[in-house]
Amino acid sequence: MEIFGIPLQALLSQLLLGLVNGSFYAMLSLGLAVIFGMLNVINFAHGAMYMLGAFLAWMGLEYFQLGYWTMLALAPLVVGVLGVVIEKTMLRWLYKLDHLYGLLLTFGITLIVEGVFRSIYGVSGQPYSVPDALAGATDLGFMILPNYRAWVVLASLVVCFATWFVIEKTKLGAYLRAGTENPKLVEAFGINVPLMVTLTYGFGVALAGLAGVLAAPVIQVSPLMGSNLIIVVFAVVVIGGMGSIMGSIVTGLGLGVIEGLTRVFYPEASATVVFIVMAIVLALRPAGLFGKEK
Repeated sequence: MEIFGIPLQALLSQLLLGLVNGSFYAMLSLGLAVIFGMLNVINFAHGAMYMLGAFLAWMGLEYFQLGYWTMLALAPLVVGVLGVVIEKTMLRWLYKLDHLYGLLLTFGITLIVEGVFRSIYGVSGQPYSVPDALAGATDLGFMILPNYRAWVVLASLVVCFATWFVIEKTKLGAYLRAGTENPKLVEAFGINVPLMVTLTYGFGVALAGLAGVLAAPVIQVSPLMGSNLIIVVFAVVVIGGMGSIMGSIVTGLGLGVIEGLTRVFYPEASATVVFIVMAIVLALRPAGLFGKEK
């Protein structure tokens, strides 16, 4: 069976690949949206934290024989702790200043982290094998579905919507949102707002670390993997609406699918289609699809 002259199996394969990429876009843009929405910081170091999560998974296996499932829990925790240290020692002093200062600081952190890993491991990339439990593929009749890619999509959806639920529908999320709007009032109720802010940043970068571990078996682990992705992820956040949790999830998944379809029908535009969509959306709705107009 063909659609517009393209075999159905090839079309579905590209859709799956687009959905996998969209899952990474959604998780990374979700972390950015959490940090910007709660802390008002443009975290350019997000790509470096994504790369660090992947490298921690690879290092855990290479040096300590720690398997994928162990590192899936451990690597985001380590990245989150690093985020807590960054927030407490550096970012905390920039909240009352212009966004540009936070952007420059996190960009500097990115250059340092990437430079360290490039000097040690080079830029060729390190292979990371798919865990045995998720090896192989499932024959769906109309296409062959790689088990690991199905796991990536499922895990990303669960993490993304669980994060949205906690922030938008629970008392903890209400405290977080109130703490960003009026910290003095929230502190009057006995809530430690500075600690809450620190943990929020740590959680945001931990999401990037988790995405890195999920990506490690899909692409080669390289110091450049974060910088290659972060510009697209920022575009996703802008399209969805700066600080919008649901906007980041829906837009990330949607743009991944659009990118996959573009590879089928017009491959030359696949690298730029996200930015074309961004230009159209900003022309029609400057606050983004899910953003609030001021």
